[in-house]
Amino acid sequence: MRLSIVSTMYRSEAYLREFHARVRAAARQVTEDYEIVLVNDGSPDGSLAAALGLQAEDARVKVVDLSRNFGHHQAMWAGLEHARGDWVFLIDCDLEESPEWLALFAREQETSGSDVVYGVQEARGDRWSQRWGAWLFYKLFNALCDDPLPQHLMTVRLMSRRYVDALLMHEERSFVIAGLWARTGFQQQPVRVAKAGKKATTYSLFRRAKLFVEAITSFSSKPLIFIFYLGVVLFTVSALIGAGLVTGQLLGKGMMAGWPSLMVSIWLLGGLIIFCQGIQGIYLAKVYLETKRRPVTLVRQVYERPGGAARHERLRLVD
Repeated sequence: MRLSIVSTMYRSEAYLREFHARVRAAARQVTEDYEIVLVNDGSPDGSLAAALGLQAEDARVKVVDLSRNFGHHQAMWAGLEHARGDWVFLIDCDLEESPEWLALFAREQETSGSDVVYGVQEARGDRWSQRWGAWLFYKLFNALCDDPLPQHLMTVRLMSRRYVDALLMHEERSFVIAGLWARTGFQQQPVRVAKAGKKATTYSLFRRAKLFVEAITSFSSKPLIFIFYLGVVLFTVSALIGAGLVTGQLLGKGMMAGWPSLMVSIWLLGGLIIFCQGIQGIYLAKVYLETKRRPVTLVRQVYERPGGAARHERLRLVD
């Protein structure tokens, strides 16, 4: 198998037929030896039935049906596990990322010799709050983590088999896949592309905040180090204040009284303690999940027609 095209499905019924037609045409521009792997991430609409209809018409289509909804990143991981190609083209099927970029990425790979060619969004068409939220996410993530992420990183990417194999060597159960893309290394080449805005984002403010916490705690221990230094600073400041009050009492200046300052101090320190314990609890919960060694996803069934993708001689992707 020369090329695997991997995509996930969640409320994707409306896009699948057009996606299949366009991605099949794009694949034929680079090789006739390809497969299309569609992963059903517990979609509540008719995505699975639509994908099985495509699979009945096209023997190159493989459908991986997960037992429930595990999440976008976990579904992509399952798709990569089932991809057999020497090259893997990962793309969302909602048509915001153009299937025709495959040829562009293939040419860029031939020129640069990279193991990964990935898309970077030229300009975000989101609301200002989403743009600023994305900017803040990348700034904080790159400040706290050792493996920085390119700003406006997209899902779409063309990856070599050795890169995919190295990526799948990670045995983490709780992860943000973009962080693993960066951590895996190899030579990676960005390509600036214009993303289409066909639908509203499914990432709410809560989901974005959850993703941020997941990303930071998966790839950085700096929040724990920050808690240590914060404790040192607070202890030092408290010791100095205490020494000053004792000194004032010995000199007969009396103690400063005031319920407002006392209550503010109690609430401030109480909230800070709870915040720090929350950070520690998140890390402890991740250790708890990792030690259980639960599978990243569970597959209900794989729909595949034997001998669906025949090998051909005409190839345009290079190692």
